[in-house]
Amino acid sequence: MSASPDGIRLDHLYRRFGEGEGGVVHAVEDVSLVVRRGELVAVMGPSGSGKTTLLSIAGGLLAPSSGLVEVDGVRLDLLSQEELTGFRLRRIGFVFQTFHLIDALSATENVELPQNLAGVRRPVSSARADGLLQRLGLAGRARSLPKTLSGGEKQRVAIGRALANDPPVVLADEPTGSLDSRAGQEVIELLHDAAHRDGKAVLVASHDPRIRRFADQVVLMEDGRVTR
Repeated sequence: MSASPDGIRLDHLYRRFGEGEGGVVHAVEDVSLVVRRGELVAVMGPSGSGKTTLLSIAGGLLAPSSGLVEVDGVRLDLLSQEELTGFRLRRIGFVFQTFHLIDALSATENVELPQNLAGVRRPVSSARADGLLQRLGLAGRARSLPKTLSGGEKQRVAIGRALANDPPVVLADEPTGSLDSRAGQEVIELLHDAAHRDGKAVLVASHDPRIRRFADQVVLMEDGRVTR
């Protein structure tokens, strides 16, 4: 699927912490980046380089000190807090290193949850959740609780949850960091499919060198700046 411009646009972003306290930290410094729909872009760099801060800004979880954030054609700074919450729910899928699944809910129910929050009810939400889990190779684990799943299975459920509302943008922060090599490879391939088969703009922060082979663009960061 060809790339479309309505993905993520970050323009001259800065994020500073500790202003007024005598010890300013420049977590992100003059970063500009475009991730088009149909592309997977990997942001790589050492710990403390600003990767997670950059993803948090792109996802509207953290406001930049200055600069422009545009997601799916919408400037996030023009949204009220309530509008931003609804926008994140429907238009951005998040995948985290530590999964963030709800222990009391089954795999299907975890994937249903963002749909329910967006107003989609059963049987539509459960049918979509089960369809996603089948696609992710978890049809036989749909009714299982997270505590019974392997790390790779948990992350596949988390990817299903991120895709549940069919968002145009997916952000993944160290999605293979807690996984063994085989499970990590599977997760990278699923994120690649989300971009290239489903036409989503996928931005991944990762230390995993295998992601280079699947990325349409690799951005290197160090000390808050893009180095290449």
